[in-house]
Amino acid sequence: MATMNTPKMSQRLGAELLGTFWLVFGGCGSAIFAATFVAPNIVAGQSMLLGIGFVGVSLAFGLTVLTMAYAVGHISGGHFNPAVTIGLSVAKRFEWRDVPGYVAAQVVGGLLAGLALWGIARGKSGFDATGHMAANGYAENSPGGYSLMAVLVAEAILTAVFLYIILGATDSRAPQGFAPIAIGLGLTLIHLISIPISNTSVNPARSTAVAFFNGAGAPAQLWAFWLAPIVGAAIAGATFHLVTGVDRRDRDISGSIDADDVRVAEGVNPDAAR
Repeated sequence: MATMNTPKMSQRLGAELLGTFWLVFGGCGSAIFAATFVAPNIVAGQSMLLGIGFVGVSLAFGLTVLTMAYAVGHISGGHFNPAVTIGLSVAKRFEWRDVPGYVAAQVVGGLLAGLALWGIARGKSGFDATGHMAANGYAENSPGGYSLMAVLVAEAILTAVFLYIILGATDSRAPQGFAPIAIGLGLTLIHLISIPISNTSVNPARSTAVAFFNGAGAPAQLWAFWLAPIVGAAIAGATFHLVTGVDRRDRDISGSIDADDVRVAEGVNPDAAR
């Protein structure tokens, strides 16, 4: 029987960096370049709106997660989101000791995508990045003018639901091989709900990725898009067992083996070449 090898931490962090890069580049990129694209109508002499709108941007975010979950999810688990990583740790699905590395890789991947988007956007004459980099925000920076409290509540609830979807879809009792589809569609629905509210974060790395390139008050409001998603994810991680009846909170997931637990069959040389 083939043995299962756990990927090296460097490989797992690389997968998280790549996945978060793609999430930001594909999701925020669709909002920056394609959401309201207007092309000239040569025949009628008028402009034509060819943009993908809220629906297209929502699908783009969902598709980035779906595609990367299939591409590298088997390497790192496919988090691509600090709130997801923390929520999974609260639910005892992920090691706390690996959280800092994952979060750092996700933030770096997001920032690299933000830099790439900013560089590409500057290639258009007259483009002004200020306020046009798909940043998240509340009050005057909310697309629909929603208050700080409304944004915090929406982000916390939606992130919690996102974690419930992830925890349920990846449960061993769920249909195997379909988790990325459920998770990607879940993120699509979340964006359909909340783009007008906050431009949809549910992901601190996604918010950080474009905030500093966007300016216009986005960096000062960034704290809200770390706080609310992490709180929502932690609540979901802590309460998932109440919904499903599957309680993993006391399970050892460290993967370490005590020396006293190692048993070598009689007559077997543990140092023999294999």
